[in-house]
This record gives sequence, C-alpha cells and structure tokens, in this order.
Amino acid sequence: MSLNGHHPAPSEFPPPVDSVKEFIKRELDSEDERIDVGVAIVGGGTAGLACANRLLQLLGDDPETMEKLGEVPVAVIEKAKTCGGHNLSGAVMRPGPLQELFPDMTREQWRQERFAFGEVTKEAVYMLPNGKAKVRIPPPPPFKNHGNEVVSVSALARFQQRQAEEGGAYVLTETSAAQLIVEDEQVVGIRSGDKGRGKDGEPLRNFEPGTDMMAAVTVLAEGCWGHLTGAAIKEFGLAEGREPQVWELGVKELWKVPKPLDRIIHTIGPWPLKLPAKYGQIGGTWLYPMQDEKTGEHLVSIGFVIDLDYRDATTSAHDLLQLFKTHPLVKGILEGGERVGWGAKALPGGGYWSMPKLSMPGALLVGDAGGMVDTVSLKGVHHCIRSGMLSAEAIYRSLKGGESLSSYEDAVERSAIGQELYQVRNTRQPFSKGFVKGAPLVNLAIATKGKLPPGRLEWHRNDEQPMFVGKTAGSYPKPDGKYIFDKLSSVYISGNATRDDAPNHIRVRKNVPREIAESWQWMCPAGVYEIPDDAPASGPVDVVVNYTNCVQCGAITAKGGRLTPPEGGDGPLYTLT
Repeated sequence: MSLNGHHPAPSEFPPPVDSVKEFIKRELDSEDERIDVGVAIVGGGTAGLACANRLLQLLGDDPETMEKLGEVPVAVIEKAKTCGGHNLSGAVMRPGPLQELFPDMTREQWRQERFAFGEVTKEAVYMLPNGKAKVRIPPPPPFKNHGNEVVSVSALARFQQRQAEEGGAYVLTETSAAQLIVEDEQVVGIRSGDKGRGKDGEPLRNFEPGTDMMAAVTVLAEGCWGHLTGAAIKEFGLAEGREPQVWELGVKELWKVPKPLDRIIHTIGPWPLKLPAKYGQIGGTWLYPMQDEKTGEHLVSIGFVIDLDYRDATTSAHDLLQLFKTHPLVKGILEGGERVGWGAKALPGGGYWSMPKLSMPGALLVGDAGGMVDTVSLKGVHHCIRSGMLSAEAIYRSLKGGESLSSYEDAVERSAIGQELYQVRNTRQPFSKGFVKGAPLVNLAIATKGKLPPGRLEWHRNDEQPMFVGKTAGSYPKPDGKYIFDKLSSVYISGNATRDDAPNHIRVRKNVPREIAESWQWMCPAGVYEIPDDAPASGPVDVVVNYTNCVQCGAITAKGGRLTPPEGGDGPLYTLT
C-alpha cells in the first residue's frame, strides 16, 4: 500500500484551513448591531457551567459588581440543542469539587436529579490475554475508585444549566461560537455563527446572520480542542514551550440489562488490541453500573478508549468495542439486555506537559480545552468542575479589583488539578514503545508518582504517525443488529439531527494516499469518511465526506483533518452518556 516503501503520515496532507485567519475576527460590527454581556462562556459542558454557577454565586453576594456587568452578567453559548447534548464520558467522578460547588446538596439528591447513579463500593480489574480468558489483577493505584460516583456528564450538564439559569445566566443553546473577537491584542468577545445557510453557503429563506457578542471576559470551555481554542493557542502562543497535545477516542454504549452489575470493571490489554508494537495500539475498556433509582432500571455503561497514536489504518474504536462485547466476561453482563444509547468523543491525553498556557488578555481556557484530563486514572470530570470554579474566582477578582486573569493559572497549578497531573506527567509516553516495552516504565512512573523516569518525556503529534493498512479489521465481528451494531445504526440512536442541506463543517484533503483515507474511514465512529468502491487499491484516492453523519467527536482533528463550527443545533443529542 505504500509508495516506494514510504508510509505516509496525515500531517503531510494538512486540511485546507487557517485557524487564525478564519476563526479570529478583528473588525467589530457597529454598536447597534452588537450584544454586550458581562462574561461570555463558550461551551455548556461541566467546566463552562461550573464557571457560570460559581461566578453567579459570587456575584449574588455582590449586587454592585453584578449591576456593572449589565443586563446579561453571564452568557453561556452552547452549540447543541441543550447543554449536555454533545457531552460524553464514562464516567466515574471524584465527588469533591461538585460537593464544593453545590454544598447544600447531598449525593442522594444528585441521584434524584438523575445525573448520579451510585457510589462505587466494589471494583475489579482484569487483564485479557485473548478473546476468551481473563485474569483478575489487583487494581493499580490510579484505578482505585472506592467512594467515587458513577455519573452521566450529559445529564450533569443539564442539571448545571438549570442551576445557572436560576442564578441569572443567559444560556443560548443551538448557537455556535464561530469566531473569537480580538482587538488591540486582547480578546473582547465572540461572533456567533450564521444560521440557515445551504450546502454552498448560500442564505436560505430562514437565514439569520451571526452577532458580535462583546464581553469583559471570555471563557473557552469548548471541550476537545474546539476551533476557537485552537485559534487562541496560535494567536497568543499559548503552546510555546509545551509538548504537543495528543488525543484518545472513546466510544460508549448504554445498555438496559435484566440483572444489576454490582461493581465497576476495567480491563487492560492486550486483547482486543494487537500486541506487536508495529500496530501502535494502546487502549482499555470499562463497564460501569448505573442504577436508576427513579425508574428502577438497571443500566450498564460500556466503553472502549484508544490512543490516537496507532499506526494500523484499519483501527476502529467502534468496531473494537463490538469485538470486546464478544468476550464471555461482557456477554455475561449484557446478555438479555437492550442497547439504549451510543456515543463517541475524543479527549486530550497529553496531560501535564501538554497543557497550554491557560490565560491570555481577556480570556481563559478551562476543562478539556486546557487539556485537564488524567488518562492514567481515567479521570477528568472533577478537574473540569474545579477549573471552572477557579476560573470564576479569578474572573471575579479581576472584575472586582483589577487583578490579572493570570492568577487563574497559579490557582490551577496549586490545586489538585496541577498536583495530580504532575504526578502522572511521564506515565503515558512510554507506551509509544509498545505495550510490552512500555508497561514496565509506566508502572515505575506510577509507583514513584512521576519521579522516575526523570525529566520531561516527549510526545509527538498524532498526525505525525506514519500509517499502514494492517490486519486489525480482520477480527471485527459482523453486525447482527441485536448485540453487534454497525456505525450508522449507532449514529441514529445518538439523536443526531444534522439537516441534509447544512454547510459542510469538516475540512480534510479530498484526495490523499490510500493509507490516509483508510485511516479516516476506519477511525470515524460515525461513518463520515467513505472511499468509493471504484477507487484504486493503492496510490491516491478520493474521499467522500458524509458530514451529516458527524457526531462531532473531534477525532479527525488529531488525525489529519479539522472540525469547523457547525450550525447551532446540529449534531447528536446525548441524554445519559
């Protein structure tokens, strides 16, 4: 499949997009066409809404400062149909930050609100040598979850939205933030996206132009490297001196089962992945019980996560999850059940060394936008909430006394976010040597809390990984529509409702080497990328982009393409993911 022995890397075929030119606006509309808000928060996920709620708590005790921010002191701009509509995670959450944010609520009340589904009292970790056997091992320290809470981040975001609106936030759903407004080297707001354009960008009958939204402070809480975050990182040099960010992709299903699962379960390799280092495959799985106290239903969250640094173009997180379900361990849990939900999401995996600078004049990065995920312990939700709270407190100090927004960076570094991520700063990089060679160094890093191996271990960008067409796909099970599912039926139950005549929000090269096209086709959990049947077996091929299938997982950004802002309201509508 390679030309003259050369395996192409996606970075050799960059997408036709210039983040700074396209996503930064430097000329303001006239005053009568602008909207003024106090603080603009881009993204209605756990981090952005934690910022909104904490800031409104502080402003609620300071009506003078609240009044200075105008009629809309806090605005949340969310592109999904509702907050949480594009949010997905495992998820087992450390409860501390949420308890601090809403101190008057008990964990039992969380469950009544139906975003929390039970405290972890039992757990098990298995190593899977093949598709039939399992070896139970003691939970490694990062996997110990006793006392944590199983949650749905999409439901948690909807709860946080209600709290924020009660506190005085103006939440604009179905609204994309298309551009970051920069004036005199300072962020002064955002431009909302147009609505009602056709495939070629032409205005339709229901066309509504976007609006300049001016703000004293802008918070970028876009999640997995949003387009404004990427533009801000380039515009303000926020990644200088840092390691490049790297990414992972998770695919999740939600099952209603006849008998409850009594513990959380994690598995680690090598199966269902390929063990040889040439495949570059590192990943793991989870099974979490979700007991719905209101309905009495027994639910199970099951998912598969893989590093996006793999080399075999036929690697597919969705199909590997289907393969994982054929293991007797999993069949025994899901047997007799029904799949009721599905979703996919990329997540930042670079950790401490890959976190960009978190502040710039007029704006802050929070949560996943700042790379605050501990992929060793599979935790990020509590860091999102904590960073949102810390950003709100820094914003309040800035509004109240003129303190620099950079105090937020110091607060993050001193907090559990900085401390926990620092301890695992060199833990994932050794896996670039392969599972067998890397595992001892990973275990050493965990045991010494980052002291060994010493120094700063480097990353390389995922799109710089040369790709070849391997044999991973040969092991994928065929869909039967009952237990094993294809990608398109999965997209359907995600609630995806992108209109057929919407503009294309995905940028990729349309003619690339076969290895790159195969990478995109297999990687995408939603079947967005397609190679025509009459394409040549080797050499350059055309790529068809079925962008209306897109669930905006963000993986393409890591592997050679780029998401740009979709029309507000497009994409999935997750409920319990």
